[in-house]
Amino acid sequence: MIMDRMTIRDRVGMDDETAQEFYGRWASLYDLIARYTPGISHLRRRAAAACRLEPGDTVVEMGCGTGTNLPYLREQVGPDGVVVGIDFTGPVLERARDHTSEYDNVHVVRGDATRPPLGLSEETPLEEPAIDAILATFVVGMLEDPSGAVDDWCDLVGPDGHVVLANAARSDEWYAPPVNAVFRAIVVLSTPPTTTLRYETDPHLRLDRKIDAAHTRLRERSAAIADETHVSGVVRLTGGRLA
Repeated sequence: MIMDRMTIRDRVGMDDETAQEFYGRWASLYDLIARYTPGISHLRRRAAAACRLEPGDTVVEMGCGTGTNLPYLREQVGPDGVVVGIDFTGPVLERARDHTSEYDNVHVVRGDATRPPLGLSEETPLEEPAIDAILATFVVGMLEDPSGAVDDWCDLVGPDGHVVLANAARSDEWYAPPVNAVFRAIVVLSTPPTTTLRYETDPHLRLDRKIDAAHTRLRERSAAIADETHVSGVVRLTGGRLA
């Protein structure tokens, strides 16, 4: 299971350099988990499909991590489309570049998902109105203002485009108590600094609120909505076609 990762604007008591050091230090382990967790390939394929892409389209992934979603997105847009992955951690992005080096239409860019560098440049050869879909997996729960970020992403996507969110939160299934206990432990262990065991607000409750806010805002902005749950109800996938 992959927990939501922080972007530059989510401080949680750390400055930008410390946050990047934290995720850079764990880049190898994160990459293994992101690729080989049972069922994760199916989830990533479902997330890419929810973007409703056509050959030749342009898609941007906010918080692309080590690039595990990028090949699935490239499958959807084909050789004539454009795929852009944005993340803020150098070692993580190096892995993303290595994993997508065979594709000349997949671009990996260092930047903040809440202020994406999407103007015309050698790294991102596209204009903002050209974006057909935005994907964000395991990211919004750690943003300072998740609903505001969703608003910004919706504004970047053209008419009838899609925004897709996938995030981990507590399960609502009848068998949820043991699943949620494990979920809470993972969230605590993956929330920097990992040595902190007592919080004013439990990290998993804060995560739930932020994810609910982001997914609710996407539903409000969308003319058509698709919702799915995966991994015993812990992972929520919401796709919206913009109004």
